Amino acid sequence: MTQITPFETMATLGHASAPPVTADQVKALRQDIQRFLLQYEFGLREIETKLSILRDEFLELHDYNPIEHVSSRVKSPESLLEKVARKGVARDLDSIRAHITDIAGVRVTCSFVADVHRLFSLLTQQDDVTVREVKDYIAHPKPNGYQSLHAVIEIPVFLSTGRTSVPVEVQFRTIAMDFWASLEHKIYYKYDAAVPDQLTTELREAASTAAELDARMARLHRQIHGPQG
Repeated sequence: MTQITPFETMATLGHASAPPVTADQVKALRQDIQRFLLQYEFGLREIETKLSILRDEFLELHDYNPIEHVSSRVKSPESLLEKVARKGVARDLDSIRAHITDIAGVRVTCSFVADVHRLFSLLTQQDDVTVREVKDYIAHPKPNGYQSLHAVIEIPVFLSTGRTSVPVEVQFRTIAMDFWASLEHKIYYKYDAAVPDQLTTELREAASTAAELDARMARLHRQIHGPQG
């Protein structure tokens, strides 16, 4: 007998052809999904703790904070199901864990591009961190101008059932890159991805301006604090 996974059952709820599901079954399904996503929440906490330690060390020993802001999120069950369907991934938990790598996401906003690469190296060189994938959109920006450093890393989480490795996507970007990305997201949402050519051109130009600002501010910082500042 084929076992129906929680996400498969959840995806069919409300369909006319779906078999009836009792309230107790729905509750059990939600608990299974919650347990699955909770692992990702714990993975986020591990990454946030590592970043917090690095930030405190820099402040105490170097009188400098390379991290301006850290934000994180775990996808909701609805958002995860939507992405699973869009990518054509099987709805069993093992397939979802293997193919959806941004269930847990951390965004690290830094002052300068040098801080992006420094923090990436310090985080990924730690013994319990495994790098699964890196996409450097700073060295190679996307055609629309988007710049950021993306890394999918695995972090061990120790539960009552034992150790499990949790993938977490970490995005590193500067303040200027983050501002541009936020505006770009709002524009694409407003136009439902069908952005007029003129706006697309202006976005690319704005991305170049943001990169120039990053470079200029980095030069000023070096003049004031020296190359190691």
